Amino acid sequence: MRIRLFFSLLTLSLISIPALASEEDEMAEMQRQLNAEVMEKPFLAEQQEKVEAYIKEAMKKDLKPPEYKGRHWRRGYTCHDLLRYSWREYRDCRYYYHYYGRYYPYH
Repeated sequence: MRIRLFFSLLTLSLISIPALASEEDEMAEMQRQLNAEVMEKPFLAEQQEKVEAYIKEAMKKDLKPPEYKGRHWRRGYTCHDLLRYSWREYRDCRYYYHYYGRYYPYH
């Protein structure tokens, strides 16, 4: 009885090993393809021209930038530090800095 169970488990594991290897190969290929697609597209999160246009338009309308209400601002941060969280937070920080000449206060 034990021998039969042993051979059943051995057979089952031998059948599943190639399936796992095939699945891993498929996943690796899909990851390589995704990486290649991402690297093909140019990426600059800062988009300086859009930030400058936003600041110029807001200044023209005399809009006062709001205080920071997000949860990412830390002591010692600059606007660039917000890029890892949100382009919009980065852009708003740049406008706040342009308008007031200082970064957000730390609370």
